[in-house]
Amino acid sequence: MDRNKAVLIIEDDPDIVDLLSLHLKDLGYASESAGDGRNGLEKALSGEYILVILDLMLPGVDGLTICRKLREKKGYTPILMLTAKAEELDKIIGLELGADDYITKPFNTRELIARIKAIIRRVESLDATSDAETAPAPLKFDDLIIDTRKRRVSLSGKPLELTTKEFDLLVLLASNPGQAFSRQQLLSQVWGYQYEGYSHTVNSHINRLRSKIEMDPARPVYIKTVWGFGYRFTET
Repeated sequence: MDRNKAVLIIEDDPDIVDLLSLHLKDLGYASESAGDGRNGLEKALSGEYILVILDLMLPGVDGLTICRKLREKKGYTPILMLTAKAEELDKIIGLELGADDYITKPFNTRELIARIKAIIRRVESLDATSDAETAPAPLKFDDLIIDTRKRRVSLSGKPLELTTKEFDLLVLLASNPGQAFSRQQLLSQVWGYQYEGYSHTVNSHINRLRSKIEMDPARPVYIKTVWGFGYRFTET
């Protein structure tokens, strides 16, 4: 099996595994599965997958631990978390640890497919950029350096730990200095679909991003608010 075209499903409910495998097959992707956290973590660390679909509540090793271990691994593996409605805090922690997205059980099949497509489309786009003969030069703004190929950000020579969505937001804004983006545009280009509760989602990610790259988040130098519209990256 070509794991670069395979999705790993770490889920202890066989009915959900079967449902996910069926829809992934329809999308043209093979799948592997693990029914417990320990086996899932071993598979995730030993192979290269285009996506890991990860349940938070697992026997053996929990989903948050798997998420953290995957983000410590060299190389980037996208993660879609499966959560229950009661797991709001774990959901937030998972996103902070670097999960790309989450979907709440019981999930709508069309929404699940949309989110899977959005993540894989972004990953394939990144791979195409990395394979290009001329890699994009890092974006530099005074002491802020953004290496889009290696997905690394540093400020005053010190590396910053950004979540996946924080990094993607920063790259989009910094690649278009001075251009104002509405919240809906940011959702469309970074998340890839209509995201429920979008205003809070964008605002919270921007606030966390500012807390990491701005000397004084209350007086941002890099990410400016366009009142009544959205955000833009400084032109200077």
